[in-house]
Amino acid sequence: MKKLFFDIETLPADENSHGHLRHLYERKIAKRAPDPDNEPEAFEEFLNKTGFDGAFGKVLVIAYAIDDSPAKYLCNPQDEKETIEKFWDVAAGTDLFVGHNIRDFDLPFIVQRSIILGVKPSWHITQPPGKKPWEIDKYLDFARYKNFPIFDTMWEWSRWVDKWSNKGLEHLALAMGIPTPKEGIDGSQVNEFFKKGKTKEICEYCVRDVETVREIYKRMTFESIDSKNLPF
Repeated sequence: MKKLFFDIETLPADENSHGHLRHLYERKIAKRAPDPDNEPEAFEEFLNKTGFDGAFGKVLVIAYAIDDSPAKYLCNPQDEKETIEKFWDVAAGTDLFVGHNIRDFDLPFIVQRSIILGVKPSWHITQPPGKKPWEIDKYLDFARYKNFPIFDTMWEWSRWVDKWSNKGLEHLALAMGIPTPKEGIDGSQVNEFFKKGKTKEICEYCVRDVETVREIYKRMTFESIDSKNLPF
């Protein structure tokens, strides 16, 4: 069984979408109840949040590793479609997606961008009538309380108790004695780094996240236990 460890970094909507977003923003503000004690959300803040919205945000980089192979990254700031196409090419030959919060964010975001950009995923994302999920080859099943074909280390750690029990990647890494990937940058700084032309630093950070999630996965599944790093 081939495992695909991956992570993505995203950006807010580009200028081509600002007109549509301005329309959505103005409608949102118009529906807001008057509140003299709280200023309405600024358009810039509204715009920045699209980095978490697959309808308007963009995939900047996808870092990945197959099994124990060295981690790599896909990144083309001028052609997001190419980045996503290459990701699905890689995913076509694998059996299990592994990552941190990929069930709720990374994979849905990639699927949404695939729909927007007209990129057909190499895995089925819809269930044909009359077919059961297990009857469909390469079916991307987002059902909860499962760890196949998506193994989400965030949810597996919390044992699906509730979302507030979930911990970040760095939290688990430090608890397990695994080096933190958040050296000099974290997800909240990606857009700032991109504006400064530091795309390479973002890609390297994304690769570190993949290497970290792979080590966490191995610890969680007891594939690897490094006694030197155990906290006792």
